[in-house]
Amino acid sequence: MQTQTVRKFARAMSLVVAVLTSIGATVSASAAEKDKAIVIPKTGARCVDDPRCHNRWHPAIAPVASAKSGDVVRFGTRDAFDHSLDRNSTAADVVALNLNLVHPLTGPLFVQDAKAGDVLAVTLLDVAPDSFGYTIIVPGFGFLRDVFPDPFIVRWELSRQGATSVDLPGVNIRLDGFMGTIGVAPGPTETETFFKREADLAAAGGFVLVPQPLDALPAAVCGPSGSHRDRCLRTVPPRENGGNMDVKQMQVGTTLLLPCFVDGCLLSIGDVHFAQGDGEVSGTALEMDATVTVKVQVRKGLGTEVTQPQFEGGRQLKRLAPRKFHATVGFPLKPAGVVPPTHAYLNGTKIGPLTNLSEDVTLAARDALLQMIDWLVRNKGLTRQQAYALSSVAVDLRISNLVDTPNVAVSAILDLGVFDRARGHYDDDD
Repeated sequence: MQTQTVRKFARAMSLVVAVLTSIGATVSASAAEKDKAIVIPKTGARCVDDPRCHNRWHPAIAPVASAKSGDVVRFGTRDAFDHSLDRNSTAADVVALNLNLVHPLTGPLFVQDAKAGDVLAVTLLDVAPDSFGYTIIVPGFGFLRDVFPDPFIVRWELSRQGATSVDLPGVNIRLDGFMGTIGVAPGPTETETFFKREADLAAAGGFVLVPQPLDALPAAVCGPSGSHRDRCLRTVPPRENGGNMDVKQMQVGTTLLLPCFVDGCLLSIGDVHFAQGDGEVSGTALEMDATVTVKVQVRKGLGTEVTQPQFEGGRQLKRLAPRKFHATVGFPLKPAGVVPPTHAYLNGTKIGPLTNLSEDVTLAARDALLQMIDWLVRNKGLTRQQAYALSSVAVDLRISNLVDTPNVAVSAILDLGVFDRARGHYDDDD
């Protein structure tokens, strides 16, 4: 009996050694891959000073670097407003922001093995944060733009240990970095399709940022005298080519799948977030410069299956789940006489007098968020603007129910760890 026990123990130890050896080899290989990375640096004070930077989408934008399938690439990236804000910025600087500069992107990267009709798999290996970041409320922008019409800024000090701010004391935001904007070039057909559908929506009264040559880069393609100035697409909305998706679950370790519309796929990255709540409700997350390391791999011929972004991973979603939380539940309710800005373009005479809309997820999300802001003001002593900004960074809006008509439900979930970490109390996995 003792001999059998010894043998079982020996087999178990052999298995442990094999697993640890495998893990060590994987870690070493990953480190070695990063050391051999192709580097696309960020140079110059602004995007206009950097030949590797652009702020529009168009297939005529020339690649600035190339890589093979399986290569590791390191992108130096700028914040969403292209260094327009710093530690000395105030609310007055937020009012003066130039939206034409959004978003400065590093690239494009030409992937040598990629053809139109393939899929580019981009695995995020690391996000190295800058030391400064910000969260802002921009007048006329954001989910509650009618409720918060005044400018506001939270200036953050950043490290891998967390983000803190004198403008929002008592919180410490964990580093959960990801690429707010990552995408590939649309092809000529896709460019025309995207342009037409957005032009039609703008004509119907929808909130659309149509092509704007002013401050568009590269100037030779997208500027006022550019070769394709009328079709260089703004980077604000995400589309089938990826872009400004702002999906916080695209964490380190996940793989993003993007359809290739042109040969080389033409990958660009920017607008990196230190952290974000699901919804990015104020219009910004915790914005920063960053160095992003990714691995690119071509999946041949899968473009007919992956026609717009998909992503895959392992345990990342478990890490994002808060250990402690407070949540509010919202329904599609509103005061009589109010037409939310999200519904105003419909010009519907029925909406105004109603206090309850049917199966309206957007209105339910709005209701949940307003309740959360009230809770933060009452229970954490924040101003309403601080509560809104914190919600953009640390509150997740989740669809809870889509079937119990008319009142579908959306939950707003706040990670209470932001307050614990500020007091020096840390989760086991922080």
